[in-house]
Amino acid sequence: MPVNRLKGFLDTNNIKYISSFHSNAYTAQEVAASAHIPGRKIAKTVMVKIDGKMAMAVLSASDKVDFALLKKAAGADKIELASENEFTDLFPGCHIGAIPPFGNLYEMQVIVDEKLTDQNEIVFNAGSYTELITLHYDDFKRLVKPCVADISIDS
Repeated sequence: MPVNRLKGFLDTNNIKYISSFHSNAYTAQEVAASAHIPGRKIAKTVMVKIDGKMAMAVLSASDKVDFALLKKAAGADKIELASENEFTDLFPGCHIGAIPPFGNLYEMQVIVDEKLTDQNEIVFNAGSYTELITLHYDDFKRLVKPCVADISIDS
């Protein structure tokens, strides 16, 4: 999702947000370090397949997906990590590893780790290796309507 599409969606819904830039960073932990933000405050999107259907697991950069918990939360028979080849074409204009957690724009289920709901704001990649978006978690929840569950383990 090119950043302009995301920003247009936020603007259309009258959402206040902050766009910020940092030096090139590829992993969620590198983004946190580059942007001088604790890893627990950066939300990363992990692409998964839930019973064969593409979905997003969203959790803190400092955590890892617990696939057993995710399977239980989704009520699924099978959960697996999606390969880059399986989702690259779904997000034209987005860098791999920088996909914003707006699966609703692609009719994709979004499951958010409950630890992220404790924060007032959510900070995430804006589709590039150099830009972040910060907005109120309540606005994110209202727009995305994610399933919230315990889906992570501390790394």
